[in-house]
Amino acid sequence: MNTSSSGEFFTRRSVLFLCATLCTLLWGSSYPAIKRGYAMLDIARNDIPAQMLFAGYRFFLAGLFLLVLAKLMSKSIAIPRGAQLRQIAILGLTQTTIQYVFFYVGLAYATGVKASIMNATGTFFSVLLAHFIYHNDRLTHRKVLGCAVGFFGVLVVNFNGSLLDLDFALNGEGFIVIAAFILAAASIYGKRISQHMDVMLMTAWQLSLGGLALMVLGWSTGGALGSFDWQSALLLIYLALLSSAAFALWGTLLKYNPVGMVTIFNFLVPVFGVLLSALFLGETMLEWKYLIALVLVCTGIFLVTRLPRALR
Repeated sequence: MNTSSSGEFFTRRSVLFLCATLCTLLWGSSYPAIKRGYAMLDIARNDIPAQMLFAGYRFFLAGLFLLVLAKLMSKSIAIPRGAQLRQIAILGLTQTTIQYVFFYVGLAYATGVKASIMNATGTFFSVLLAHFIYHNDRLTHRKVLGCAVGFFGVLVVNFNGSLLDLDFALNGEGFIVIAAFILAAASIYGKRISQHMDVMLMTAWQLSLGGLALMVLGWSTGGALGSFDWQSALLLIYLALLSSAAFALWGTLLKYNPVGMVTIFNFLVPVFGVLLSALFLGETMLEWKYLIALVLVCTGIFLVTRLPRALR
């Protein structure tokens, strides 16, 4: 390898590392940001209609931001019709509406630290579902080991201090895991329909439709948010931009790099979620169970997303 090609290789690796890390940092920051939004807008943990309204505003805006970006890139943003509209609507109702009903409710009852670790089960669910759906994506010994290690990490984080029983609530940690499973299943459906439509536009419209459904769900059940001030408004805009910007950047990385080199960075999402929840919410992350669980979950994600050397 000559000097110029060597320099280009390391430059590409550096750009990949920085951009992938930024994406995972943004996704990890959503846990404390959502919980801060609940506090700013006076959303109680049992006020599900208000939680749905808050989520709806976020994802409807995220979809609009992506549509604006697509327009700036000279893409046609015409509303899909026929079969495409039906497919996007199904994706939006599952991947955005239903998934985030469970996620936002679960996050109201679980700490940001635990939710960051529990939500990582989505990676393992994706691996297990892919085995039964795709003939070329079967389970291997490494993937089985990764799933086992990861799920054991999730089990560890739910032990109480005495190790005699689990500190687990269906409407808290349980809903986070359900949301992760729904996201994994919906993502496989999204991958299938993305083969014949623009991925950015598909995501923009599914976020917009899913967000609109969340807003209607919140309004129809009596949801109301506290008064917005400049801080809560900026937080909502940040959450919306987080979703749209991270998607656009992650999609670009997947386009120009081997999939395994990009997805392996997923192990950083729970790391950043735990660190940022501890920093901004004052939650503890120094208990032995959190540290052990985080190591196990990150190791599991690394194992199931790492490509064999020959395919890198």
